[in-house]
Amino acid sequence: MLFDLVQTWAGRRAWAATIAAGPDATSKSAPQGDPSAPRERDALLVWLAASTQELREAGPDRGCWTWWGNSQSPQTCGAVARHQLHEIAVHTYDAQLTVGAPRPLPDEVALDGVEEFLTTICTTTVAWPHEPAGVDYNATEGRSWRNWLSDDGARLDRLPERGAGPTADEEPDAADACARGTANELVLGFYGRIPFDSLKLDGNGRIFDQLVAWAPEQ
Repeated sequence: MLFDLVQTWAGRRAWAATIAAGPDATSKSAPQGDPSAPRERDALLVWLAASTQELREAGPDRGCWTWWGNSQSPQTCGAVARHQLHEIAVHTYDAQLTVGAPRPLPDEVALDGVEEFLTTICTTTVAWPHEPAGVDYNATEGRSWRNWLSDDGARLDRLPERGAGPTADEEPDAADACARGTANELVLGFYGRIPFDSLKLDGNGRIFDQLVAWAPEQ
């Protein structure tokens, strides 16, 4: 089980090589040497620690190649590390599920995971090919986001929390569609670990189908 889980770090080593290649790289880089994980436990833990250290050595503001060039997420080492954190959190859930003991993602990881996924995966400068729409994602922990879809592409805004600021009593215009759940449920729904329609969906549900089918080039 440990070997199978740590094998997901082969992708992290590739990202470490991409970061090391610098901002002028034009694609994801192949790791130097043998990227495969050893099977002996102590060697495996050393390999894992070395993989993590490679990612830590670059500062968060350093530019690097990313596949999400047209999204709202910056093309920086910090953005890569943020995305990798949430992928690993989901893989940890997968491992727990395999042994029959799944646990929710920690609240702060899940809340940031919702925003990171929406910012990285669900924003682009490519024109939305359908009627303009606003789609809300509401975490029951109290945080909400709106994905705006139009000819200008897709962008994300975090909505003000209820009770915050001088216009707290003003409700934003109603969205065309809305998905609500815990932050953990939203993240697992985004990554296909639970059926997305197991969330509370309101409004024009066809928009969610259009979003799933839409795959603009990043």
